[in-house]
Amino acid sequence: MSVDAKYKTSATASGGGRDGRTALADGTLDLQLVVPKELGGPGGDGANPEKLFALGYSACYLGAMRVAATQTKLKVPEGSTVTATIGIGPRSEGGFGITAELDVYLPGMAEADARELVETAHGICPYSNAIKASVDIKTTTRA
Repeated sequence: MSVDAKYKTSATASGGGRDGRTALADGTLDLQLVVPKELGGPGGDGANPEKLFALGYSACYLGAMRVAATQTKLKVPEGSTVTATIGIGPRSEGGFGITAELDVYLPGMAEADARELVETAHGICPYSNAIKASVDIKTTTRA
């Protein structure tokens, strides 16, 4: 697989990784990272990689649905939302893995059209393409 990257960005993590800082090279975002209590950390205010992944995936997927709408000749209804829920935990094979759930809200859209739009968006969204071989993406579609 070859990707012709039209845009690139970079971030640097420092400190302890999940309990340090991460900042974008262009200075637009600088975050304190905190390990959640569920993973043995102190919890509290701060971000973590799963929160950042959920932010990016939900926004990217909603954008992918808009591209899918032009391909399928469907319209993304006003007020549509995508909620991404990202989990982390030990894998049966060792190491850690992630889970991904997408809750897609398409108010007033016919069920068959919503299903077509969501399936098409999975083939467009770079987040879906990046993880679909290793993560079972559970998608719920609501109208």
